Amino acid sequence: MQTAVLLAQKDQLASAYPAALREEIGRSVELIPGEIDGREWERHAELLAGVDLIFSTWGMPRLDARFLAAAPRLKAVFYAAGTVKGFATPEAYARGIVISSAWVANAIPVAEYSLGVILLSLKRFWSHVSVAPAEKFRHASLPIPGCYGTKVGLLSLGAVGREVAKLLSGFELEVQAYDPHADPEKAAALGVTMVGLKELFSESDVVSIHAPWIPETENMVGGDLVRSMKQGATLLNTARGSVVNEAEVCRALLERPDITAILDVTHPEPPLPDSPLRTLSNVILTPHIAGSLGGEIARMGRWMVDEMKRFVDGQPLRHSVSQEMLARMA
Repeated sequence: MQTAVLLAQKDQLASAYPAALREEIGRSVELIPGEIDGREWERHAELLAGVDLIFSTWGMPRLDARFLAAAPRLKAVFYAAGTVKGFATPEAYARGIVISSAWVANAIPVAEYSLGVILLSLKRFWSHVSVAPAEKFRHASLPIPGCYGTKVGLLSLGAVGREVAKLLSGFELEVQAYDPHADPEKAAALGVTMVGLKELFSESDVVSIHAPWIPETENMVGGDLVRSMKQGATLLNTARGSVVNEAEVCRALLERPDITAILDVTHPEPPLPDSPLRTLSNVILTPHIAGSLGGEIARMGRWMVDEMKRFVDGQPLRHSVSQEMLARMA
C-alpha cells in the first residue's frame, strides 16, 4: 500500500480535507496521521522520505531540488486548489511526478459568481443602487439592457469561461467570446460566437474577464477597449488583475462614468492605498471572493480524493497538469 501525507498551510488543510475525506483516503492508501505545515516541511524530512503521495492545497512547498531530495519516493501531488505554478517545477516533471489540481472544480464557484454579477449588471443594478435613494425609488431612471437579446462577452474560454457559457445558455441572450486558442467547434457547441477583441468590447453589454495571467495577456485590457464599450456597460474581472492595465482603465472609467467595473481581483492585491480604484464611484471592489470559499473548498478536496483513487487503480487521470499545459494556464 502506498503512503500519503497531508502537506500544506495547516488552516487550509482542515477545509480541503475534512474528517470524512481523510477516512476515505485511509481506505485506499496509508495516510500518515496528522498534518505537515508547508512552511515547516524541512522539520519533517525523515517522514517525507517514506511518502509516495501528497494531498495538498494552498501553501504547498515548491518542488525544488531540496524538497525532491527529501522525498525520493514521491510519485504524485494531489492539489485541492487552482494554479500549480507556485510549486510545480521542471525538476518535478523530469522525475515523472504526477501533479493533479482541482482547478476545474475551482472554476465552478467563479462561474457561479460571474453569472450572478452578469445578470445584475444587465439590470444596471450597481448604478441604480446609488441613484435610488435620491430618485425616491422612481422606476428605472437609467437605461437597462435587460436579459433578452443582449450580448455578454467572455474574454477567454478556459475552464471558467466555458462554465460561464454553460450557465448563460439557459438565458435568451447572445454569448460571444474572444480566445485565439479556443476550439471553434467546441465554442459553437457551447452556443458561443467567436469575435475579435475589439468587437467583444464594443458590442457587449457586459464583458467578463476569464483570461489567465501569461505574458501575452498582461495589460491586455487597456483604456481604449474600455472607452469603446457601450453606454451603461459593465466590465467584470474575476481572473487576474494583471490582465487589466490599471492606469489606463482608471483614466477611461473617469471619462466614462456610465461604465461600471466590478473587480474581484487587482494587481497588486489589494490595490495600493493611492490607487484610483479605491475612489472611483463607478468601481466596485470585492476581496477575491469569486473562487472557492467555505464549504466550496471541500469540493476541491473531494475531486482530489477521487483523482487519487484513479491513480492508485492505474486509471487515466482527469485533472493532471502537464508541463506543457502550464504555458497557457493561470
